[in-house]
Amino acid sequence: MESLQPYLPVIFNILRLLAVIGLIHAIATRQQVYWMFLLGFGALLGSIFGLIGAAAYTFMVLIPSLRGGTRAAGRAVARGVDALKPLDVRIREAQNELTESDTLQNRADLAALQARAGRPDEAQATLEPLLRGIYADDPVVLLTSAELDLARSNPASAEGKLSQVDLRTSAATRTRTLTLLAQAQDAQGKADADATFQQAMVAATTEEPRARYAAYLIKQGRGDGARAILEQMAKTESRATALYRRQEREWFQMAAGLRREIK
Repeated sequence: MESLQPYLPVIFNILRLLAVIGLIHAIATRQQVYWMFLLGFGALLGSIFGLIGAAAYTFMVLIPSLRGGTRAAGRAVARGVDALKPLDVRIREAQNELTESDTLQNRADLAALQARAGRPDEAQATLEPLLRGIYADDPVVLLTSAELDLARSNPASAEGKLSQVDLRTSAATRTRTLTLLAQAQDAQGKADADATFQQAMVAATTEEPRARYAAYLIKQGRGDGARAILEQMAKTESRATALYRRQEREWFQMAAGLRREIK
């Protein structure tokens, strides 16, 4: 222990710096509150428990997230940048990508953008080769095709396709499938839509289910329920990183419009 004595101030400063870095990371990635308190004590007060917590956070959370999250972060940045582009620009870029590489993902992405732009016939033509091939039961194809059915006011067909999607594929697939399924059920006047919207909000990977559920509740004359969801979305937006706000801009804007509607 005596041999470490000359190095203790350096170790102390390193741990305090790690506490500051860890606190910034914890806030940005919305970690559990206890981490923030522990790191806050280490960063601001230099308490022994806070500094031990900084070391624990570094090895248990920070380093693993840096190792495993580089590609995910890159995809999130790309999505955030794409969200800022006009839709016609994104369609043109997607067409170029499909010309260069005719893959399932590129074809489905282009079809989804065309559907979103109100061009369902073009989207159907883009997706058609996948619907008749070996990818007909792929979740990406089923989701894109179901979205097209909804755009064409054919919710029953959309519901049939969505029921074939394996919800265990990924959290994003589960969120998207249940959100579209709730919309299809609502379009048919089915009472199941309420429960499906609530399922979609559990561990959702986007703000879309909450925004769409709030709109559903308003349509049902349940303004109080919608108001609670919209207030929570406003809190989420105020605490979110700039990247997340850009990525979810469409749904935060939708929520803002709904808040004005029920005032």
